[in-house]
Amino acid sequence: MTFALILPTFNEIDGMRWCVPKIDRSLFEEIILVDGGSTDGTFEYATQEGLTVLRQPGSGLTDAEEFAFANMSADVFLIFTPDGNSLPEVLPAVCEAMRRGYDMVIASRYIKGAKSEDDDHLTSFGNWMFTRTINILFNARYTDSLVAYRAITRDAILQMKLPEMSEPRLRRYFPRMNSWETGSSIRAAILKLKIAEIPGDEPKRIGGVRKMSVVKNGLGVLFQILYDFLFYKES
Repeated sequence: MTFALILPTFNEIDGMRWCVPKIDRSLFEEIILVDGGSTDGTFEYATQEGLTVLRQPGSGLTDAEEFAFANMSADVFLIFTPDGNSLPEVLPAVCEAMRRGYDMVIASRYIKGAKSEDDDHLTSFGNWMFTRTINILFNARYTDSLVAYRAITRDAILQMKLPEMSEPRLRRYFPRMNSWETGSSIRAAILKLKIAEIPGDEPKRIGGVRKMSVVKNGLGVLFQILYDFLFYKES
């Protein structure tokens, strides 16, 4: 089993300088940084560090994930946000869990033994509410259905049809559809894939500006839940 570590960035130089030296590169056949147009030196720093650096053709996390997936050759896609929210020390545990035969492993912020220091009251409630809704509607048992920090096999990504989430017809009716995180949580449950959650603390972000709009992201999650509940079919 081979692993690709995916780093989506947009002006994350402080987080990059903190996390990149801590990453155990021996775990990964590929480390791919997809940059959304940074102007703070993120792109240049990643190049100097010898990472595979790609200029993102569009914008947003979904576009970055789809572009990275199209340019990787490894068996496993592991998304890691280099803004301080994801701990490099958890990477070995994620990889080890995947080697035990799971289709998807989530580094949960809310499972026993983990915590989020980046949550406020609104985001904490939103994460709880949406995870609870997904569990009820799709017969799942997640503690954290929205976190980006997760690994998914190539076969599972194709089976869940995640690259089709940015298809223009869907964007027309669901313009703020969320990234692969919500989609993979829902569709893995529908398809009864083998899923594991492990503890993964979420520290406060390091430098830069939070890219997520709580309201817009919340609407995106809601649209994704409704769309998959009404229209997504197993194939």
